[in-house]
Amino acid sequence: MPLGERYACDKSESRYCGIETEFDDDMPNLLSYNVHGGFDFVLATLMDPKYRPSLVDIDTRRSSALPFAGSDLVLSPSQWSSHVVGKISSWIDLDSEDETLRQDSEITLKQEIAWASHLSLQACILPTPKGSSCANYARCLNQILQNLGGMQLWLRIPMVKPEDGIEAGNPEHMGERDVDSWELWNSFRLLCEHHSQLSVALDILSSVPSASSVARWKGEPVRAAIINTNSFLTNAKGYPCLSKRHQSLITAFFDHSVQVVISGQSVHKIPVATSASNVDTQNEGGWRHPLKAYLDYVAFLYQKMDPLPEQERFELGYRDYLQSPLQPLMDNLEAQTYEIFEKDTVKYSQYQRAVAKALVDRVRDEDASRVTTVLMVVGAGRGPLVRASLQAAEETERKLKVYAVEKNPNAVVTLHSLVKLEGWEQTVTIISSDMRDWDAPEKADILVSELLGSFGDNELSPECLDGAQRFLKEDGISIPSSYTSYIQPVTACKLYNDIKSHKDLVHFETPYVVKLHRVARLANTQPVFTFTHPEHSDKPNNQRYKKLQFDIPEDTGATLIHGFAGYFNATLYKDVHLGIEPSTATPNMFSWFPIFFPLRAPLYVKPGTPIEVHFWRCCGPTKVWYEWSVTAPSALPLHNTNGRSYWVGL
Repeated sequence: MPLGERYACDKSESRYCGIETEFDDDMPNLLSYNVHGGFDFVLATLMDPKYRPSLVDIDTRRSSALPFAGSDLVLSPSQWSSHVVGKISSWIDLDSEDETLRQDSEITLKQEIAWASHLSLQACILPTPKGSSCANYARCLNQILQNLGGMQLWLRIPMVKPEDGIEAGNPEHMGERDVDSWELWNSFRLLCEHHSQLSVALDILSSVPSASSVARWKGEPVRAAIINTNSFLTNAKGYPCLSKRHQSLITAFFDHSVQVVISGQSVHKIPVATSASNVDTQNEGGWRHPLKAYLDYVAFLYQKMDPLPEQERFELGYRDYLQSPLQPLMDNLEAQTYEIFEKDTVKYSQYQRAVAKALVDRVRDEDASRVTTVLMVVGAGRGPLVRASLQAAEETERKLKVYAVEKNPNAVVTLHSLVKLEGWEQTVTIISSDMRDWDAPEKADILVSELLGSFGDNELSPECLDGAQRFLKEDGISIPSSYTSYIQPVTACKLYNDIKSHKDLVHFETPYVVKLHRVARLANTQPVFTFTHPEHSDKPNNQRYKKLQFDIPEDTGATLIHGFAGYFNATLYKDVHLGIEPSTATPNMFSWFPIFFPLRAPLYVKPGTPIEVHFWRCCGPTKVWYEWSVTAPSALPLHNTNGRSYWVGL
């Protein structure tokens, strides 16, 4: 039974909670018992844990069936697929020095995964590597992954760091040695070449690492969080609960579609139900599953999360979906694209505020009735900035004359219709032309544009406004007046795998617009390029170069960088800002997603090691492009040299 609904038609995988079970050869009873107890799926051992291939003689092996937990016929295909996650035998140790154990482990691993695949299970959980060396384990698994089909494999990893230690006495974990378990995962996935079907199931122990250390996992393919009952505290009424840090962790996992699995035996003496509300009415006689109190608490955490805002629900389908940036000068936008951008009321509200402030500064109150301000909207699209400017004039009681300049002939048709519909014929003049080619009949007091891209200048705002600046008065105002791009290093395993799937260089040298979600932001953003308008230089130069150094907090531990997230912040006019840089982002605005600059090879960074990054903005006669590279802690190849893979056409 799902944990709850955060919004209508909530389909998040994190709604489903599982339970880890012991081996039981009566699979129908095992499943029925736990599903009727309220759990959505079982984490079930597939093979008798006493089985060892080396103990079975050849004749017996040929004549008898393997000791699996029942035939595939004991459950329907949909039950196997929807309610069972296979658990590979925990005794397996493919890197053991004992040759017999190592060979038994390899044979059993392949047998169990083959059986799970035969059952059409959606996922299997793999035992934690027994030591720091896992080369043979990864080799065997990599062989399996090459021909696996659609099943996911979850490698079980305890969430620990050196200063946290590892809980003693838990056979699933790696002993009492101080090991950063992220390092173990990283070694394993690198050996398996970042395979997209290899994910993580994190064991959440009674102590949680630092917030910076935990944040690393946001960029990793975590599919399940396994919480042992020993990790629960007891509240004042005697029921199980979790610490504040555990609660924050589980809530963050919910937001990343991570499924919770409850493990262990009940260690709380649950108070006897004293009211009807405490009785489990789902089952006859008020029977309660021994771990129902733990499940109820997890459901409580899910249900008390804030509902997803409408904007977030709109963006769900775009999460971690790579999109090529627009080519606004080469291509004409489609009506659907215009419509999406025009729905961003927050953006146009900010523009209206900026225009209103500029009008008040430009024309004194006593001159308002006789002075007409000339305002040019360059890149008018279907008219939202025209409307915002006229509303600002009405609000400030200033007279306005508007030129709406638009190169897209299809959008111009809509503009003419809008002007006629609103009765703006005496106020608005429509110009069907590229702003760089138009000869204005008069100079403008205010120049308004929305040419900004996710990285500020990546849709050629500098080049366009340089061309349009010639028809702005010497003391004229440009809205926006300046904008700055920002970057930060990120772990983004999903984005890396999606790019890698294309198997070419071009995709690794293309910046993508993407709604970042499963990413770990490893350091604060830093400014890259800044442009100011109007540009009063005699020889404007839009080429840029910036060298940056990032320091990842030392308590984060080692990290893997897959690329850099890019943002922008713009000053429209004076104190009116607009942007997506995380620390100053304009709330509830959806016109821009961040941009992602990938690295061809992931960069491993040890704790306390600075990262040195270089970014170039290059300009040619017909195109503009970015180049980027890393020189520390180790040198990586220059990306996109001469714009060989990606450019924006002039």
